[in-house]
Amino acid sequence: MHFPGKFGEQLVAEQLHRLSLSFLVDDLVVRRGGIGANIAFGMGVLGSSPVLVGAVGDDFGDYRSWLERHGVNCAGVHVSETAHTARFVCTTDDEMCQIASFYAGAMAEARLIELKPVADKVGGFDLVLISPDDPDAMLRHADECRQRGYRFAVDPSQQLARMDGAQIRAFVQGADYLFSNDYEWELLRRKTGWTEREVHDRVGIRVTTLGEKGAEIVQKDGTLISVNAVPETVKADPTGVGDAFRAGLLAGLEKGLAIERAAQLGSYLAVLVLETVGTQEWTFDKAQAVARISATYGPEAADEITPVLP
Repeated sequence: MHFPGKFGEQLVAEQLHRLSLSFLVDDLVVRRGGIGANIAFGMGVLGSSPVLVGAVGDDFGDYRSWLERHGVNCAGVHVSETAHTARFVCTTDDEMCQIASFYAGAMAEARLIELKPVADKVGGFDLVLISPDDPDAMLRHADECRQRGYRFAVDPSQQLARMDGAQIRAFVQGADYLFSNDYEWELLRRKTGWTEREVHDRVGIRVTTLGEKGAEIVQKDGTLISVNAVPETVKADPTGVGDAFRAGLLAGLEKGLAIERAAQLGSYLAVLVLETVGTQEWTFDKAQAVARISATYGPEAADEITPVLP
């Protein structure tokens, strides 16, 4: 939904403890989403072979067909017999600030999913990305990855607000990659009580998105790589921008790109989502991608990224 105004102008500082607001919105659009599905969709469009794992309701049929047509393997999707598919309801104001609610629904059954049968069905995993889901499922899947030796990445993002310090510490331990935005990175350190060095002692590579400032990648030895954002032509809708960045980065790594180049590809996908209303409504054009990547990161970057583009 869109609110034609600014949320900040409706807040009375001395009355925040009694906050009660209703925003009259001027638009309502229902679209496909979900963090795991958004990331899988982006990877599928880029020609990777992502396997989606999660729990849905019996209303998932059309969505399944859509994802499969865009290269997503839904072999790891569990269908609930009682609950609806999870829903994210979001209102965005004129400054791209957002207020949202999330209905978990069938997502709570993700904790019932065992990864090994899915891995056996699809011929193994290159990397398991554990994005926001039922917190118990996130912890279970991270633990199974450690036990079975699956390489895995953690992306707690929105669930950092729900998880306590002990859960976060248990979740990220041993991950090959830690994804977050800059606010979530600060929240993670505050809740865990860890210093930056202590986090890096427990994960392989930290990838932190910085909004319009791009992203930073910190390797285990402390090496910092900064990646600028691709300049946007218009800011249509910020929902799903981080998911697209992850999709491009992971697809690039799978196809053999160095992590800086993979992150540059991720930044290009991110701007496509920013310029489009809806998390999976964007389209990919190779010639346009090469031109914009070259304009932002230089011809050498474009030359290295071009061979992996569909």
